[in-house]
Parts: sequence; C-alpha cells; structure tokens
Amino acid sequence: QVQLVESGGGLVQAGGSLRLSCSASGSIFSIKAMGWYRQAPGKQRELVAAISRWGSTNYADSVKGRFAISRDNAKNTVNLQMNSLKPEDAAVYYCAADPDRWPLVDGTGTYWGQGTQVTVSS
Repeated sequence: QVQLVESGGGLVQAGGSLRLSCSASGSIFSIKAMGWYRQAPGKQRELVAAISRWGSTNYADSVKGRFAISRDNAKNTVNLQMNSLKPEDAAVYYCAADPDRWPLVDGTGTYWGQGTQVTVSS
C-alpha cells in the first residue's frame, strides 16, 4: 500500500508560482505512474500532470508550458512546479500513484493523498 502526503499549497496572486510536493511512504522507484489531479468546486476531478517510472510525462492541455512535473526516486517524492498561475488553476490538488499501470488514470488501483488547496487571486 502506498501512502501519499502533499505539501506546498497556498494562496498566490495570478501570474505567480507554487511548488507542490508529494512524499510517499516507501520507495517510489517501482511505481509505474505518479501524478497530480485537481478538483475545483462543482467540477470533476481532472488529471493535471503525470510521470512514469521511466520518465515519460503527460499534461493537461490547460497547463502545458506552465507546469512541470518531476520525480525524485531517491527522495521518494514527486513535485509539481506551477508557474504563471491563473485563477482557473485554483483547486484542491491531489497526488496520485498507480504502482501497476501507465498512463495514470482515476481507477481502482490508484492511491491518493489527502489533497492540498491552491488558491489564485486575480
């Protein structure tokens, strides 16, 4: 079982940056997919960015060129660097992991963190 803890959320002005981090309870080296989802009030949870064990990435179209995901297997962390933030990026951001599948999907084999709030003021 994988336990995930997010950190780094907060309040930022539009155009600013935040860096989210996700720490896993054990080694992430063998976890095939890790990533970040977000959910804004009244909206469905959506994939923001994901990274595979071998370094492949995918991003939501809305964040391409602004967000960057990375994983540090030595530190068992996955990070999301968010630049040029917009008010529409405001949401609860969830770290997710799927030990067995790539690409990352919102499915029965996915583990979740508790979420961290990102607020963007205009």
